[in-house]
Amino acid sequence: MSTRARWAGVLSLLVIVLISYVDRVNVSVLITDKAFTDHFGITGDPTAQGALSTVFLVGYGIAAFFLTPFYETTLGVRRGLVVSVALWSLMTLLSPYALGALTLTVLRALLGAAEGPLFSLKTMYVREHFAPHEAGRPNAVSSMGVSLGTAAGLPLITYLVYRFDWHTSFLALAALNAVVGLPLILLFVRGRGVRGAERPGFGTTLKGALRMPRLAPILVIEIATLAYLWGSSAWLPSYLLHERHFSLSAMGIVSALPFLMSLVSGFLGGLLLDRLPRRLLALPFVVGSTGTAVCVLLVAGADSDAAAATGLILAGGFWGLQGPAIPTLVQHCAPAHFVGSAYGVVNGVGNLVSAFMPTLMGVAIAASGGHGFGAGFGLLAGAQALTLVCGAWLLVRPVQAAPTSPEVEWTTPARGSVGGSPRP
Repeated sequence: MSTRARWAGVLSLLVIVLISYVDRVNVSVLITDKAFTDHFGITGDPTAQGALSTVFLVGYGIAAFFLTPFYETTLGVRRGLVVSVALWSLMTLLSPYALGALTLTVLRALLGAAEGPLFSLKTMYVREHFAPHEAGRPNAVSSMGVSLGTAAGLPLITYLVYRFDWHTSFLALAALNAVVGLPLILLFVRGRGVRGAERPGFGTTLKGALRMPRLAPILVIEIATLAYLWGSSAWLPSYLLHERHFSLSAMGIVSALPFLMSLVSGFLGGLLLDRLPRRLLALPFVVGSTGTAVCVLLVAGADSDAAAATGLILAGGFWGLQGPAIPTLVQHCAPAHFVGSAYGVVNGVGNLVSAFMPTLMGVAIAASGGHGFGAGFGLLAGAQALTLVCGAWLLVRPVQAAPTSPEVEWTTPARGSVGGSPRP
């Protein structure tokens, strides 16, 4: 496959990730809309509001853990993405017609399950088409969809909800998945696949993933990193509206800025990873987690709106620096046959555990009379402290590269090219 074709797939994955994160922040804005919370009977109940994000992530985590080996051994990257995005569109389309809170909760869990294999499939694509020493850039570019989707999604959903109504946001997202996501996959994403005789079975794949070296610290880092993402994105709109009394337009802009900053820092983190020696691949975790925790604590104690906004933006920048390092570490540690499932284990368990951060923050806020956002931010800082400890441990105990799969060897990229080409 040519360099242009490989990068067309990466850019398509960026858009798919972007769409998925617009899906995810939808509820974060909806819980600020009284018409939505009244309809489902959760007005004035921060714990129930946070639980809407939690059930999505529980479904996501279970699917990432258990469905990814099936996708890797049976469907492959392209067909797996087609199935996933088609299901996203269906679940989003059905959501505004939920008869009550229980039905909406079930649909949120099913939507999470449909999105569960996404990052594992993305990681598989990069491992199949890029050499290990050049994986940082495609990982960073495709992961930019996290920051772009969150940054674009918050003001977009705010506009749709408050300009039209909460039903419109669901219908627009369903159309976005069907009209943009599916055609991009069919046109530009190609998987190398594994020949049937060489394809390991489901059990072998899952066991291989669970035996990945350095699994425990990478898993804790994924949990802590996602806990920050889900906790901050779930409660940032409410914090800005209710604690800081921002206008709707100001809330949309300020809530997007931390994720735009993480977009820039994530790309720089990917460039840095391709230049770091293998023993220093965990360095972005140490630097990023320290900066994020300090900035979040400054937000919790900020006296002015300007100081709070500045702290949030800088925290987003430090957090974004860490993003590309996680799939890059998995691609270095896991054998090629098990890369997707290894990342499925990491991403699945990470989402299952971090899923409770929005609810825990809701409990902390409710315990302080509905306005205790400082306690919630303290939980985010604590999660980043875990990343710091594990990142430091990985620097002391550097990762070892996994053997390249027997069916793929990599040529050295030509000068000026974006990356090398696989040579069968």
